[in-house]
Amino acid sequence: MHTGSVYAVPNNPMKRPLALVSFVFLALLVFAAGRYSAKSNRADAKRILYYVDPMHPSYRSDKPGIAPDCGMALEPVYEGEDPAARLQLKPGAVSISPEKQLLIGVRVLAVEKNSGSRLIHTTGRVEADSSKTFRVMAGAEGWVQSVKNNPAGTLVKKDELLAFLYSREFRNAEQAYLGSLASLERLKGSHDQEDPARSSDASLRINEEQLRSLGMGEPQIKELAKTRQITRDITLTSPIDGIVLSREVSPGQRFEKGTEFYRIADLGRVWITADLFGGDTQLFVPGARVKATIRERAKTVFATVSDTPPLFDPASRTLKLRLEAENPGLVLRPDMFVDLEFSAKAPAGLAIPQDAVIDSGLQKIVYVEASDGVFEPRPVILGTAYGNFVTVTNGLAAGEKVVTSGNFLIDSESKMRSTTLISPSVIKDAHLSSGQHAVALRDPVCGMQLDTKQGSSAGHSEKYHGEVFQFCSDKCQKKFQQDPAKYAGVKVSSVADPAAVSRPE
Repeated sequence: MHTGSVYAVPNNPMKRPLALVSFVFLALLVFAAGRYSAKSNRADAKRILYYVDPMHPSYRSDKPGIAPDCGMALEPVYEGEDPAARLQLKPGAVSISPEKQLLIGVRVLAVEKNSGSRLIHTTGRVEADSSKTFRVMAGAEGWVQSVKNNPAGTLVKKDELLAFLYSREFRNAEQAYLGSLASLERLKGSHDQEDPARSSDASLRINEEQLRSLGMGEPQIKELAKTRQITRDITLTSPIDGIVLSREVSPGQRFEKGTEFYRIADLGRVWITADLFGGDTQLFVPGARVKATIRERAKTVFATVSDTPPLFDPASRTLKLRLEAENPGLVLRPDMFVDLEFSAKAPAGLAIPQDAVIDSGLQKIVYVEASDGVFEPRPVILGTAYGNFVTVTNGLAAGEKVVTSGNFLIDSESKMRSTTLISPSVIKDAHLSSGQHAVALRDPVCGMQLDTKQGSSAGHSEKYHGEVFQFCSDKCQKKFQQDPAKYAGVKVSSVADPAAVSRPE
């Protein structure tokens, strides 16, 4: 009796090889497709844009080759890669693109050698000569009857009418003057002795002086002597040909004795006050010639340095140097600003703007444009400062370009990157004799990172002032031999503290 049934699939030996072949073919097809896709992705991710000199980013080539500076192989720059990451820069150096330079306002200036003279540009303010400034004041109390049209800035002539005044003291002085004049005439007509006539003449002069001290002008005194009539209105006149600097008088105004009505200045010769720093004033002697330009009027006059010692202004922290200038046509007016140009002796040597120097307290450095877009820190020793410039006694050569604007931002970026530029492990295998120091990991000429063992074995090394310098090629070594002081830059102490940076004396 059968309790169950078992069914078996027929075994077909012809179908097994066919299934195995199909499976292998499918696996190979999937593998090939994956390799092709991965290769395609890598090709797209690493598409070469161009080739660059790792030491000079401004040099680019469409084809691989050798850099023209020191024989280094050009390195490829791939799409999406930062070219600056490939640069082998000297310690502290940074690479900045032209776009970023424009953004942070980087400006450079070539180092020049002084020719023995220099120009100092500054500004000056025109002032009236105080010795030719007159104050018209009240000699007695009274009232202002009327005022002519002569506000501040008006040009007036000598004895020109300014205002009409009234004062009781004027009437009394007029009566005394006319009495002395009549007495003098009577005595001159008599045959008496001459002594009384002389006495009356002296009395007349005293009365005349009293009228002048009260404020009566010469034309009115002469008119009074001619008409013999006491006048009610006293005329106020200008004592000189000049310009009204200020007017403090109005019709109906009551005034006291000593009240200032007008201040009038003769502008035929004026003062110009120049703002100079302390060291600059020592370069000018009395009588030195200075060029003054009135920018608004496009005119130029010449002034001379006064013999008056300059005064210090605590607000601007400058010295006020007084100049004296003739003023033809009255082109110079009080409180006008002019551009001044001084010609003075300059200290011998190289000169750079003071703004180019960064003073860290321990040393003074400038940033030099070693190549297009690459800026390197350079310690300098400064000399005499003059104007906006300072002489450099050591650290720079004529023709080198220093950063004059934007250098503080470059310095910040340099300090942020400097921590990754020097690694003690790089020189831990260096074998140096006692008392010697290894060069700072890089070729001092081109900046290429070096292996100290390979550099020594290849013979590309040089000793200078007790320091061992290594080079990537004969070309760089020959450049160093021609001017070793120029390339003796940053060095790394090799024995006691491999990470310490030092500089030669």
